[in-house]
Amino acid sequence: CIVTGGSYGIGDAVCEKFIDQGYAVINLDIKANPTQSKAIGWLKCDVSVSSEVSQAIEQTIKQHGRVDCLVSNAGIHFSATIEDTSEEDFERVFGLNVKGAIAATKAVLPQMKSQQNGVILYMASDQALIAKHNSFAYNLSKAALASMAKTTALDYAKYQIRANAICPGTIETPLYHNAINRYVAQSGADSDKVHAEEAALQPIGRLGQASEVAALTYFLASDEARFITGSLQVIDGGYTTQ
Repeated sequence: CIVTGGSYGIGDAVCEKFIDQGYAVINLDIKANPTQSKAIGWLKCDVSVSSEVSQAIEQTIKQHGRVDCLVSNAGIHFSATIEDTSEEDFERVFGLNVKGAIAATKAVLPQMKSQQNGVILYMASDQALIAKHNSFAYNLSKAALASMAKTTALDYAKYQIRANAICPGTIETPLYHNAINRYVAQSGADSDKVHAEEAALQPIGRLGQASEVAALTYFLASDEARFITGSLQVIDGGYTTQ
């Protein structure tokens, strides 16, 4: 299993879940997590640079002889309206969130086709389904991942390759905390109050946990999900049903 952006947050939880289930796991990330299980392999990789992604995946396939699952998880958050999103901002968000996913997908497909088997999972967002305020570029990037899951599923079903998008809602991760901290710094709001308000927005009454997203990710990679492809799998505590 190859995981992009697997050092922290959801990516870290996914790596730990797959290693616990007996997979060999390779984490492609620009920096390592020193607390991560030593059984998880790490290759330094800037996922926004396509050549680095393809080289890292080629190296992994050469070492292991196969690739059963790609979890395209690497991503960054950016809050702004379309007017406040510069061309540089847009390129930065799409470079990692979308171009990185394209590069990783292209790199694993030849091996998966030769195996006549494989699973590609894109870490999208509830924002693949709905809009949120001040989220032009991020929202667009996650909708793009949902589209990639559907088109890849159709194009490669004949090779027994499945592709799905996972659409988490508000999950308590470093990405979430960084976004809240930026908001608090800009607005002067009370941090505890903001966290409580975020939890209250979820019908289930709390934030999601990275381990819960990892459990869904593993299920979608497993044979128990072998008839699921081209789908958007929502895990958001009921948020998008409102």
